Amino acid sequence: MKKSVSLILLLLIFSSYFILRLDTKGDNSFASEIETSEPYEKIYSDIGYKTVEEAAREFEQHFNQELKLPLRVPPISFTHHFGRFSNLEGDMNDTFEITLISEQEPQNHFKIDVRPIKHKIQFSDKNVSEVFKLNNGSNAKYMEKLSQGFNHLLFEKDNWQYMLSIDKDVSNIVTPEILVQIANSIDY
Repeated sequence: MKKSVSLILLLLIFSSYFILRLDTKGDNSFASEIETSEPYEKIYSDIGYKTVEEAAREFEQHFNQELKLPLRVPPISFTHHFGRFSNLEGDMNDTFEITLISEQEPQNHFKIDVRPIKHKIQFSDKNVSEVFKLNNGSNAKYMEKLSQGFNHLLFEKDNWQYMLSIDKDVSNIVTPEILVQIANSIDY
């Protein structure tokens, strides 16, 4: 009996101390103490992202071919842009990726993935919502059903397969026609 009373008393003291600590610090400071998050730069760096220029240079050197990138980006705000060259064993799965994101508006997420045409990914036509003609005469396939979170524009140029991806939450702003404009900006 004495042991259980002592244990209950000890739990009450500990609980009181914890509650008093919350009251003196305020709920927000305690929550922020728990929810400290790392900056995007560190998070993305930890998973292999670097500057777009560095990653593009590595990709071009690896394939010994110039990579042309779009001059335009979607008309939404971005706070960060990162590049990554994934150099896996062999060349089949080697890709270049650009990610543009916004820390304040997480739905503002745009990606460009590039791979050699000889190792391109084949997509079923059932995933294609619409086909657009680019300025260079090639076709670009717009896909809304390929993934849940993004809409994609897929096209080929200069021995590369490009996939432009936009978060579905901003697809009312970044329409397929805007993605086509971005794709066409590679020609300039």
